[in-house]
Amino acid sequence: MPEETLSRQLVVFSLGEEEYALPINQVQEIIRYSEPRAVASDVTWIRGVISLRGKIVPVCDLAARLGLFTEDKVSGKIVIVETGSVTAGIIVDDVEEVLTIDVEQLDDVPAAGSDSIEGIAKVGDRLVVLLNTEGIFGGVELAVAA
Repeated sequence: MPEETLSRQLVVFSLGEEEYALPINQVQEIIRYSEPRAVASDVTWIRGVISLRGKIVPVCDLAARLGLFTEDKVSGKIVIVETGSVTAGIIVDDVEEVLTIDVEQLDDVPAAGSDSIEGIAKVGDRLVVLLNTEGIFGGVELAVAA
């Protein structure tokens, strides 16, 4: 069987000084930031919910989820992701680009100890952290009654 190079398309975005990415097939759309309506939640990194074309979508503060310190911002973007049956928004600073990488450019993260990180993509002299949406939202009940 001939070996073929598998490539992946990633949506790259920034959080502070770092670059992160999600598989493009999980990104539904990117919208301007609007303040989520607060909801009672035991999960500190769930910022609230927004209404997106009549659907209630929970919004996650990705920096807080990853344990990063960032200043509260009113600008930025919300990346709407779909994973399994869950649609959710992820707050990011800015969306940079869509990038195609070869699987060889993707490395496992030794001792990352986090389900939310799938690997690190080496792109030139850049290191882009590939996130795992299932891991980000894993174990959190995001079902919102419509």
